[in-house]
Amino acid sequence: MNDVFVVSDDVATMPVAEVAQLLAIPVTRVHQLVRDGQLLSFRRDGGAVVPTDFLDGDTVVKGLPGTITVLRDGGYSDSDILRWLFAEDDSLPGTPVASLRAGRHREVKRRAQAMAF
Repeated sequence: MNDVFVVSDDVATMPVAEVAQLLAIPVTRVHQLVRDGQLLSFRRDGGAVVPTDFLDGDTVVKGLPGTITVLRDGGYSDSDILRWLFAEDDSLPGTPVASLRAGRHREVKRRAQAMAF
């Protein structure tokens, strides 16, 4: 989890406890998902939060865990990964996280691989 806030205030987030409820898992499991790179969290208003764009109903957005893993393996910090996922990219178009949500996870992962290596 990052204590440095790198995502703009207009990015909607959800406290970790609410993520746990939504995914029907214990809060400790959400923290484990973050440690394992399945999700990313950061601190906002004194508590750990997860961007709501990382969730699709009661599951993690397809392609997000693999994208996080590729970028972490390439040496990117969680702050850098969060910044990249929410940065506008005219060639996608939109943001990488929006492309993941739209089902274009292969393209996002390909770009992540190109950045990481």
